Amino acid sequence: MNQLPKIFIYPGNLEVSKKPIQLTTILGSCVAVCIWDAKLKFGGMNHFMLPLWNGEGLASPKYGNIAIDKLVKKMIWNGSSIENLEAKIFGGGNVIETSNNIYKIGDRNIELALSKIDEYGIKIIGSSTGGKQGRKILMDTSNFKILHKFIEKRNF
Repeated sequence: MNQLPKIFIYPGNLEVSKKPIQLTTILGSCVAVCIWDAKLKFGGMNHFMLPLWNGEGLASPKYGNIAIDKLVKKMIWNGSSIENLEAKIFGGGNVIETSNNIYKIGDRNIELALSKIDEYGIKIIGSSTGGKQGRKILMDTSNFKILHKFIEKRNF
């Protein structure tokens, strides 16, 4: 996996590549949806921060509903068919502690990802979501192998 070019996916961004590359990101309450075409052997990843765009301002992929739509459309634009797509979902940790945790952004991001992928009829073949830790993930677009590790919270 180390010989491939690497692209870091920042929050609110996504990438699809037909060439073998590594996509990597770091997640807290954010979620990354990774999609792979099992027939054409290429894939992509997004990284979103909030579940739903409220319709005001720019329809940015920092919102899950926009990010997942854009990722699926980019896969199709590159030749994929929905029936050949598989997904893996990462992140959504409740890493920000508040007195009553009313926002639960991580949980809401996970729910949105699951429902949007289900709307498309894409099979989810793996995930690591929730909990109280962040994650670092590394995806190989040529074979859909994803390495992930938990990030320990540090107090400075």
